[in-house]
Amino acid sequence: MTATNSTAYSRDLGDELRRLRQRFTGLRGRAMAQQLGWDPSKVSNLEHGKIKGSDLDLAQYLTACGKDIDFFEDFLRRYHNAFDPYLAQQPGNARTLAMTEASATSITAYDVLSVNSLLQTPNYARALQATTGHPAEDLDRQAVVRRPNGPKCVFYLHELALRMRLGTEQVMEEQYVWLLANSSVIRVVPEEASTAAFQSACTLFEFEKVAPLVYAESGLAKVFAQGETSVARARGLFDLLDEIALDETRTRRKLAEYRGPTPIRSLVR
Repeated sequence: MTATNSTAYSRDLGDELRRLRQRFTGLRGRAMAQQLGWDPSKVSNLEHGKIKGSDLDLAQYLTACGKDIDFFEDFLRRYHNAFDPYLAQQPGNARTLAMTEASATSITAYDVLSVNSLLQTPNYARALQATTGHPAEDLDRQAVVRRPNGPKCVFYLHELALRMRLGTEQVMEEQYVWLLANSSVIRVVPEEASTAAFQSACTLFEFEKVAPLVYAESGLAKVFAQGETSVARARGLFDLLDEIALDETRTRRKLAEYRGPTPIRSLVR
């Protein structure tokens, strides 16, 4: 057992262990610890991803859950890199991201060519999937933004994303209306801010008791970066965006321009 900094993926896999315990043993954490001959804090820390269990620890735990050698080897393969400060996942894996969003106290995001998935309408999300071929996002994750006492959110959105036509005019109209309804958490980066257009889309997550992390994605991978350099660069980006983005009033006016009766401008035909 090794004490180390937890990561988004270590917390995800720790929670997977907790769910296995509950489903296959019916034991509470303290009873599980007693069965394994462990201190109760060891079970709690392992399930919260705070400590890195040894191969023997995991073998004992998973055996108590009734899992076979094939399951153990698969879990061990995933677990060995769970505490790495940089992690890349397959595009279709949404669980680690969803857990990260649900536990964050602050979410600061920047998007350049499309609306952030936490603000997409279902029709817009389907149109985006049809255009890019990327796996569809789980829009149930959006509940975190509307949750009482949820994370403090700021979504920086480059005007290029507003201009990018996805689907029909009705699809875009619905999306503009939804953005207007959530304009209090949106800051539009104006089109003339060309420097910002060349910055990479990313999200900075901050938490109450664990280290912040930066998240970015493409059609190839979902990347979680917890290194100090990555976090510092993200903070620098958001400091820049805070200076050049429209304030809340002007953001609302800009969104209203696109939602208005004038034809929707498009970069894609």
